Amino acid sequence: MMKKITLATLIALCSATAFAQQTGGFNGPSAQEAQTQAAPQGGFTGTTALSTVKDAQTMKDDQWVMLEGFIDQRIDHDKYIFRDSTGTLNVEIDGKRWQGQNVSPKDKIRIEGKVDKDWNSVEVDVKSVKVIK
Repeated sequence: MMKKITLATLIALCSATAFAQQTGGFNGPSAQEAQTQAAPQGGFTGTTALSTVKDAQTMKDDQWVMLEGFIDQRIDHDKYIFRDSTGTLNVEIDGKRWQGQNVSPKDKIRIEGKVDKDWNSVEVDVKSVKVIK
């Protein structure tokens, strides 16, 4: 009886390990390529199309967006006015997103984040800031 329980436990552990190795992550075209090229801290390695402020104002809530332009001014602790050739938009940039970069209104930047729509306002919750040289 003890051998059967031990054997059953061993089989269950092996099955669970095999199952765990098969779950999670992106599995589709170029998945292997993305896994071999990804940095150890990983993430999505595809591309997001560049959008404009005008486009972002009509996007759905939580839609991912990438914008290029300038920060005109700070309006609160982590809220800023972002500008491109199509208009302005409020953006929220947490301190950790700057990653030590200093940005002035003259510096062109690329931001990536999620559209955050409320009843009467649209802003972008920024996840990445990069100065464009």
